[in-house]
Amino acid sequence: MSAPTTAPAGEGTKTWRLRTGSGEYAVGLAPGRRGLVLVRWGEPGGGLPEIGLPRRSTSFEDPLDLLPLEATALGTRSVHSAEIVVRRADGVRGARLEIHGEVVLEQREDGDHMVCPLADPGLGLEVELHVRTSPRHEVVEKWAVLRSTASEDLELLRAWGGAFEVPGGEGAVVELLHGAWSREYTRARTRLGAGTLSIGSRQGITSHTYAPVMTVRGGEDPELAHSAALAWSGSWRMSADAPPFTGRIRLAGGPDDESGILTLAPGGQLTTPVLTGLRVRGDADAVARQWHRYQQTLTRTTGPEHRPVVYNAWYATGFDVRVDHQLRLTEAAAEIGAEVFVVDDGWFRGRVSDRSGLGDWDVDPQKFPRGLEELIDGVRARGMRFGIWVEPEAVNPDSDLYRAHPEWVHHVQGRPLRTLRNQYMLDLGRPEVEEWAAGMLRRLLSRYDITYLKWDMNRSIEDGGCPVPGADDWSWRHTRAYYRLLEMIRAEFPHVTVEGCAGGGGRIDHEVLARTDVVWPSDETGPRDRLAVQHGFLEAFPSWAMSSWVTDEPDVLDPDPASLEFRFAVAMAGVLGIGADLLAWDGDALSRARELVALYQEARSTVFTSRVHRHGDPAGDFYAVQHTGKDAVFLLAYRRPGASGPSEFRLAGPEFEDEPPVEIRWRWGDCDAVLLPRNA
Repeated sequence: MSAPTTAPAGEGTKTWRLRTGSGEYAVGLAPGRRGLVLVRWGEPGGGLPEIGLPRRSTSFEDPLDLLPLEATALGTRSVHSAEIVVRRADGVRGARLEIHGEVVLEQREDGDHMVCPLADPGLGLEVELHVRTSPRHEVVEKWAVLRSTASEDLELLRAWGGAFEVPGGEGAVVELLHGAWSREYTRARTRLGAGTLSIGSRQGITSHTYAPVMTVRGGEDPELAHSAALAWSGSWRMSADAPPFTGRIRLAGGPDDESGILTLAPGGQLTTPVLTGLRVRGDADAVARQWHRYQQTLTRTTGPEHRPVVYNAWYATGFDVRVDHQLRLTEAAAEIGAEVFVVDDGWFRGRVSDRSGLGDWDVDPQKFPRGLEELIDGVRARGMRFGIWVEPEAVNPDSDLYRAHPEWVHHVQGRPLRTLRNQYMLDLGRPEVEEWAAGMLRRLLSRYDITYLKWDMNRSIEDGGCPVPGADDWSWRHTRAYYRLLEMIRAEFPHVTVEGCAGGGGRIDHEVLARTDVVWPSDETGPRDRLAVQHGFLEAFPSWAMSSWVTDEPDVLDPDPASLEFRFAVAMAGVLGIGADLLAWDGDALSRARELVALYQEARSTVFTSRVHRHGDPAGDFYAVQHTGKDAVFLLAYRRPGASGPSEFRLAGPEFEDEPPVEIRWRWGDCDAVLLPRNA
């Protein structure tokens, strides 16, 4: 480990180099000690240019607006966008940030971490900017710690932790992942020569509408991509700002700055969400593989120990949960090779439909007259783990919890409450509600032999807040409490696998990936529509986190029939689960399912540790996903019924350039799965 490199404000070392996987991220002091400026992002080596104020062309431009500052505030910049917008109670708005103290760069074997102290003493605001890189991946992390030294409250109208300036120009394109329920992760491309493109969520969750990822390809070099992702699970906003004639786009993001205000009390402190960025040359798969490489550093494991083959009983039972029926399902699930049996919605007191029971998390004595232990013992006797579904953030009006604590739900004073999906949302940001949720989860996980927890959330927080002054930070408080509860489960019950779900892919981002083991990208389980969802998901998130089920449900958009093998092939591209009514399957289907589960179990170490290549278009006649692992390649190929597919297929990647094509046998008519040992 080398000693930290420091520079007093305005003297000493002027530039710093932070190492990435294949290059460097170099920054320097802005003139006048007004912050840090990006000097170079790319290949390492060589000298770094001197930093000076750009030449102004007119008196309508501020030189600081033309510098690629790492983070800035309204008041430091005057014309273009800024990441921090602050207002004092007396109406003073904006901050003149300058470096106060020493810039410190600590370099270790596992990465570099820079801290830059900025402040506006007159306003009473300190901003500690952090930049961190690692030689293990290409991603640069940025965040800021904001502190108040004022004698009165500071309102943070925008509190974002930095930005990435990337090449733009007239030919620049911004790539997004947008969607809706059952249509998550749809790819979109928007030209952005000038102007601001903004995406986000006001729903208190990441949302189905947009994934918090933006990728820019510049017109001058379309092979060069810069991508940014926001790690935040509440209301959020990201922007791509392209000032005219600058040839640059500024990517930034943080908590939503339209639906809430964060407040710093005197002496208070706030740490912004992490904004991550990467630079890579190549196609969309090249960008995806670098995100996946970074995401491996967020998770506790990429192995099967927390990614078992799941059987979930929801589609077989709905709310009609009966212990004798569940035990019959456990027999069928064990027969096909499932490793965990999950009881979904309907197991708790008063839950006979979606209109009642949410919040009353006690085992229903009418459904389980001998207790939940009877079912758990049956599951364990068949060699499977036991899992259960919860929705801790929701409550039905028809529940004992709501009748006892109607004040615990999100609501705004003077407005009538409205249900969505016949339920309200609990305000986790209230300490007493977080304490109740933690107690409920501890009680459930301590009393019963539960090793798999599916955490669901089936509606947005459409009117967040509580009837007290200063409640504009409702999304911030709720989200931070959600994180603390997941961290409690990880710390106190490390053997428990956590699946994150929000009515499908409504809450998936880097913070969720760091605190859960798998996530549920969509409620759409019809295989043809699911292909498109998974195609987009893999663009930003990894296969080892992608929970995917085999069900008998039809596609929402594409009603063409699909074989059992095709349903399995789609699900085997991630973390395999089965959600069909197995008691309705005949012996041949169960036997084939057992064979397919065994094939997946043989291949999943490759799926979980692989580099992903996608071939073709899921809406076209031919599509394939290639998982290239250290010791094997797992190839899943699909063709639309009636279309002719290739008989040979060339694997992607430089290591296969001289290899002969792989034969596709179309063994299952519309799909094929091939597990190939490397160098075989």
